[in-house]
Amino acid sequence: MLIYLFHFSNPFFFFKRCLGYKEQNLTSVSEFFLSRFSDDLELQPLLFGLFLSMYLVTVLGNLLIILTVSSDSHLHTPMYFFLSNLSLADIGFTSTTVPKMIMDIQTQSRVISYVGCLTQMSFLILFGCMDGMLLTVMAYDRFVAICHPLHYSIIMNPRLCGLLVLVSFLVSLLDSQLHSLIVLQLTCFKDVEISNFFCDPSQLLNLACSDTFTNNIIMYFVGAISGFLPISGIFFSYYKIVSSILRVPSTGGRYKAFSTCGSHLSVVCLFYGTAIGVYLGSALLPSPRKDIVASVMYTVVTPMLNPFIYSLRNRDIKSDLWRFLRRTG
Repeated sequence: MLIYLFHFSNPFFFFKRCLGYKEQNLTSVSEFFLSRFSDDLELQPLLFGLFLSMYLVTVLGNLLIILTVSSDSHLHTPMYFFLSNLSLADIGFTSTTVPKMIMDIQTQSRVISYVGCLTQMSFLILFGCMDGMLLTVMAYDRFVAICHPLHYSIIMNPRLCGLLVLVSFLVSLLDSQLHSLIVLQLTCFKDVEISNFFCDPSQLLNLACSDTFTNNIIMYFVGAISGFLPISGIFFSYYKIVSSILRVPSTGGRYKAFSTCGSHLSVVCLFYGTAIGVYLGSALLPSPRKDIVASVMYTVVTPMLNPFIYSLRNRDIKSDLWRFLRRTG
């Protein structure tokens, strides 16, 4: 969700108009054309195999996290409950774009219908925003565990955990539907070529020929709420966590306390770091090809790496995952 906020907050994007286009060039469309990674036919089998493998690793890795957590009673804690939901959101996030991309590589087609484009955009924002919200909730969980350890089980009770996940979903759904309603107001487009391999809402607004100033204002406001507020929550939680850890007298105690946050902090840096990197790269050195490659980082690579980060850095997950695999093997 952060990457869309960066697009909308760009002052040059805010005041784009279709003044240079004649009336006959304004068209209502029934389909769009997505960009390809490469037009070289010899590279298509390689790209097909690469993205299919990455997608399967992503889905299987996140499914293993979900199954491991649900099958072991020792992992029935708030932290792992939120981790399971994050893995589910990651599966949805990558499944929104990658299967369509794989199919397009195989069939040599770039077409996506107008309805299909809106549907893909809605689910992409839903699961992307859900990722950011859950990472914020997990930061709050670590804040309570480290700063208020004696009251952790009372504060992070099952009812509150379920409520936090439900609120995250409802906020993400509202964000998704607001974006869809705004795009539905666009009646004509100056072009049907989308400079990405999925339906990016900022790209659709960029192609619109109607006056989108009001829509940009609304999207900017929605993006600020769904983008900056989660980041602020994460920063505040870790500010309190670091302050609390620094008050621990022993080095071993400080390391043990901070090690419980290592996996979450790594995922936060990966998720927001790639989004910020995509924005800075496209702003400083604009290039459609580079934008596509950068988009792969936060739509494909990040969801794929999350299970590895949690399984390699978390001793409980690692041991219970091997136990689960031996039991099912």
